[in-house]
Amino acid sequence: MNMETICLPFGQPLADDYIGRKREALEPLLGYHAADEEHWKTRLRRLRNHEGLRADSRSVAAAVRNYQEPFGLSEQVRSNLDFLEQGSPVVVGGQQAVLWTGPLMIIHKAVTILQTAEWASRLLGETVVPVFWIAGEDHDWDEASQTFVPEAGGTATRKLSAPRPGTGRSSVSRTQLDPRTLGEALAQLEAALPDSPHKLALCAELRHGSESCRTLTELFASMLNALFGEKGLLLVDADDPGLRKLEGPMFSELVSRNAQLEQAFLAGTASVEELGYKPQADLAEGGANLFLFHEYGEAGSEERVLLHRRGDRFEDRKGLVSLPSRELASIAVREPERLSNNVFTRPLMQEFLFPVLSTVLGPGEIAYWAQTGAAFRELGMEMPILTPRLSFTLLEPAAAKTMETYRISFEDALGGIEAKKQQWLAGSGHHGISERFQEALLRMQDAYSPALAMAASVEKGLANLGENNWSRIAREIQYMEDKTKKALESREQTALDRMDALGTAVCPDGRPQERVLASVYYLNAYGRRWLDVLLEAPFEPCTGHRLVRL
Repeated sequence: MNMETICLPFGQPLADDYIGRKREALEPLLGYHAADEEHWKTRLRRLRNHEGLRADSRSVAAAVRNYQEPFGLSEQVRSNLDFLEQGSPVVVGGQQAVLWTGPLMIIHKAVTILQTAEWASRLLGETVVPVFWIAGEDHDWDEASQTFVPEAGGTATRKLSAPRPGTGRSSVSRTQLDPRTLGEALAQLEAALPDSPHKLALCAELRHGSESCRTLTELFASMLNALFGEKGLLLVDADDPGLRKLEGPMFSELVSRNAQLEQAFLAGTASVEELGYKPQADLAEGGANLFLFHEYGEAGSEERVLLHRRGDRFEDRKGLVSLPSRELASIAVREPERLSNNVFTRPLMQEFLFPVLSTVLGPGEIAYWAQTGAAFRELGMEMPILTPRLSFTLLEPAAAKTMETYRISFEDALGGIEAKKQQWLAGSGHHGISERFQEALLRMQDAYSPALAMAASVEKGLANLGENNWSRIAREIQYMEDKTKKALESREQTALDRMDALGTAVCPDGRPQERVLASVYYLNAYGRRWLDVLLEAPFEPCTGHRLVRL
């Protein structure tokens, strides 16, 4: 396997400009820049001198330990838990739980968290702890419960999913699965994965997880722990009751200063707009930027509902939930597990729970974090260093061969394969085949006619035989012409199929590979060797896209 770095846009203007340091006006908005080593030293000093609101590190470490222990604690995880308990700085990044760990970008984020923590530890001369934040509080089941692998032949993707039990809209972490549901989802996966030397062991491991885990979040965490536990990656679930119990003080702040925080988010959004960028995340007028877990009806169906501030009350959109501010403040203190963050308040909660040296973010996340700077300051906090998630494309041997055979660059494949297909068709059409064979037929007829005439002059009966003979020759020439055309058509279809497979491999459904194709497909095909290549690659913040030839 080998790796090369390629300069590609990240597809998000603000993130592109931040990563490339193209606009100085952005840096005051974000505070630090990951490519500046002095910024890392400054951030560490400020963390040490921090006297603001923060959870007790021993309690946080205990909650993380209790959550991760059922999945197995490696020696490196135990060591990092000790450092976390002592208040060591952390690099944190996360994603919502997804079936079978979902698309490759989730694995890439875990790799970035680990590499950033290791790099920062060397730079600063002290241990930096890697933490993966599982957004199990999210309720988008459709997004969490599906994953995509290439179809047989590779020319299209296949969607695998698990149906949601019941009809509620509670968090993914609170949605209990029937073991049969995961069993059926695993059967889908097994049927979709091609045979390989790794398939038996992989499916056995997934089956064990399916039988022992009660939720998609648990299955997700167990797989991450199996992949990265030996590297020391700590796992937290945003909806873990043990962690929620520690979040009361911050939820109290988010409730009591809700109006001020809304103004801060609006100010941050206005700053983004003043620089000419479109805000990544929308702000609803009067939005509390908090969710409440609420039970509806006699059956007690729990749903995660978004709250809005209306006068001195907090209500859901339909007005079915309506609480006075003092009651929501009481819930924050006494029942913090009933509250949940959204994309704007989650960064603040992470900063409360951990001494965050840096957070690892994708391009879209960088853009909406840019809207939160004023809110950090409103609470006496400071935005951590934003480290861009590493971006990779895994190039399988068949895809690499197609690129070489048809002279397709990686950039061409990313830009869409249709143009290359049309170019190929234009250059390899049927023109000239019939003409060539017709020309050969006429020349042969010109050369053969005198011989047939001579034969007829020798014996009159040979004339009919000569005509039949010539008809057979003409039929053979036509047969060869037809075969040639069919061979060309077959060759074209093979080429088109190979190009379609290349498109699916690097840019499925017109989207980057890492945002669509499941990591489990590559674990089945290549084991974890490719993953080790990513983990061992040279690291520096803000590096370009990397093409990995498998």
